[in-house]
Amino acid sequence: MKFRTEVNIQESETKIDVEDKIFSIGSCFASEMSELFQLGQLQTVNNPFGTLFNPFSINNSIKRLHDSEFYHEEELITFNEEFISLDHHSSFDTRFIHQTLEKINKKIVEGNQFLQDSNWVIITYGTSFIYEFEPKKKLVANCHKIPQKFFEKRLLTHQELTDSIYNTILNLKDICRDNLQILFTVSPVRHTKDGMIENQLSKSKLITAVHEVISEIENCHYLPVYEILMDDLRDYRFYKEDMIHPNSQSVNYIFEKFGNAFFSDETKDFIKENFKIQKALEHRSDDEKDPKYIEFREKLNQRIENQRKKTKHKIF
Repeated sequence: MKFRTEVNIQESETKIDVEDKIFSIGSCFASEMSELFQLGQLQTVNNPFGTLFNPFSINNSIKRLHDSEFYHEEELITFNEEFISLDHHSSFDTRFIHQTLEKINKKIVEGNQFLQDSNWVIITYGTSFIYEFEPKKKLVANCHKIPQKFFEKRLLTHQELTDSIYNTILNLKDICRDNLQILFTVSPVRHTKDGMIENQLSKSKLITAVHEVISEIENCHYLPVYEILMDDLRDYRFYKEDMIHPNSQSVNYIFEKFGNAFFSDETKDFIKENFKIQKALEHRSDDEKDPKYIEFREKLNQRIENQRKKTKHKIF
């Protein structure tokens, strides 16, 4: 007897190799996946604009990265004695205008250079809702805890969603390597503050728009991350205490399913061993001169050295 409906990820004909570069952008779930890539010692860059949620803002960031277009003073606003970009996450906010611009533009250089060599791009959409900053009539990526009275909230139209997704693909195909693979996901994080019905409407609009756009575009794929958590792991024990965000167990489950479908055998073995090494590196001894601990470290260093021989990029 079967007691659950398992959602599988279709195996990819093109595999992620050890030397491939993976660029990820979007919601906090994109960051969690990127952290696992980093832990496995793959080459990855995540969210040069900070965490982003809606397709319009993600498309805006990809366009700026594609053009290597720096931000300037007139594009920032001030709030609570900090200089802020409404296109960015609040982690870029500082008390000095030159510092905010330096942080932003440094990431644009980094993102542009990495994209030019990227083999894979993973885009995770979180919501169809967007906020317009009334004083500038500007659609924003983040409200930076500025009072609600300065914003107008609305759902992106279907045309706005599909245009944003399509233009994102065009810019990525233009700047990235040939045979670029673009993987689209919808974040399983529920935006309960929007309302449960509104959240479901928002996610449904995202899923519909992604499928419509990528259906006839080569090398674009949809990963059923949202469906895995909703229909496969449909239990609150797979969520954090806030009952909104997936916990580490569910993230690791999704990552394993993703790896089985997209990693080459060499990459699977490479990541598996690196995960074990990372765990071993956490081990500490009260007596670092203990012969057993010294032997343990020597064996661990040899394992690291063996892994370094498998790749051209720097690891550990």
